[in-house]
Amino acid sequence: MGQVHPAPTGDPDRSGITESNLTAVWANYARRGYRRLICTNTASVLPEATGMFERAMGPGVRIVRVLLTASDATTRERLVGRELGSELEREWEGSVRKARILDERVSAQAVRVATDGRPVVDIAREVLAATGWAEPGAAHGS
Repeated sequence: MGQVHPAPTGDPDRSGITESNLTAVWANYARRGYRRLICTNTASVLPEATGMFERAMGPGVRIVRVLLTASDATTRERLVGRELGSELEREWEGSVRKARILDERVSAQAVRVATDGRPVVDIAREVLAATGWAEPGAAHGS
């Protein structure tokens, strides 16, 4: 939602553009009856993101923070498979820095889901269980 370059004037961390885009996207979904949103922005699991979601989606929004985790070895292996050339070390350093920030600042209420050596379908089931969306009556619009 905030992947723009260069950063907008007066919005160096791109939080303003992220919130504007989230507000617009959510309005489009809500008009069509949707009541759930999955936001994959890394910083969205941080406590300070609550205000952004409440402003964009309305007060009293229920937020379930799910943090997908992986060991440093798994993360490095995934980056090696994805990054080419000189970008690998920069991406690795950024990943290590972000992982440490998340370890320190994500609240104890966030659900941490380990992804090392697990099939995607198992991870998805665990995330669904954490949100309660897989329960009866959790279909679109309920």
